[in-house]
Amino acid sequence: MSEDSQDQVQTEWRNFYGRRHGKTLRDSQRVYLSEDLATLSLQGVDREENPERLPLDLAEVFGGAREFWLEIGFGGGEHLVHMAASYPEIGIIGAEPFVNGVAMLLGKIRAAGVTNLAIHPGDARDLMDVLPEGSVAKAFLNYPDPWPKRRHHRRRFVTQDHLVPLARVMAPGAEFRIATDIPDYVRQAVQEVPKAGFELVAQGGEPWADWISTRYEQKALREGRVPHYLTFRRR
Repeated sequence: MSEDSQDQVQTEWRNFYGRRHGKTLRDSQRVYLSEDLATLSLQGVDREENPERLPLDLAEVFGGAREFWLEIGFGGGEHLVHMAASYPEIGIIGAEPFVNGVAMLLGKIRAAGVTNLAIHPGDARDLMDVLPEGSVAKAFLNYPDPWPKRRHHRRRFVTQDHLVPLARVMAPGAEFRIATDIPDYVRQAVQEVPKAGFELVAQGGEPWADWISTRYEQKALREGRVPHYLTFRRR
C-alpha cells in the first residue's frame, strides 16, 4: 500500500458505537459463518482491500437484478429474507456489524433458499462509501438502536453523518423506510431526514403492505410500546 493510501485509510477511520458480539454462538451458527459468509459477503467494502474506495459493481454482484435495495442493520434477518423471497428480481444488500445477527441471517438464508442477497458484516457507513451514487432504489431502517440517553442521540443513524452518505447512494425518487417504537426517534427522524434531501410522504401506525413483523417489533409490543412507520422519498 502506498503512503497516500495509508494516509487515506487513517483519515477515513471512524468511531463505531454498538455491539459486535453477543452471547456464545450455537454450533450450527458457527458452521453458517465458516461455510456461507465468505460467499455472501461483498468484496471491496473493507478499506484494506479497497484503499481507493472504488465503487462496487452491483450488476456483477447480482447479475440481472432489476434494481438494488439496502437494509441498514438487519438484526436477525427476518425482514431481509422476507423481502428477498418476495422480490426475487431485486438485489438486496444487508449491512449488520453484530456477528450473532449475521449468523442468524445465514441460517434463515439456508432455510429459505434465497439467492438475491449480499451481506456486509460491518458498519453501513463503510458500505455507503463504495456504493455507486444513485444506485439504491429502496432502503430500510428497522428498529435501529434507539440510544435513549440524550447525550447519545448523535450516535443514532438519523444524523447527518449517516443520512448524507445514504442520500448520495439513493436514486432520485427512491424510498427510505423507517420503523421504530421510540417516539423521540420519530421526532429526530422527522427533523433530520429531510435536511439530507428527503421528503416525508407518510407516517403513522399502519405498516407497509409487504411488511413482516420482526423479533424487535414483537418485543416492543410485549413491553407496551407502539410501532411507528415512516416513509421518506429521495428528492
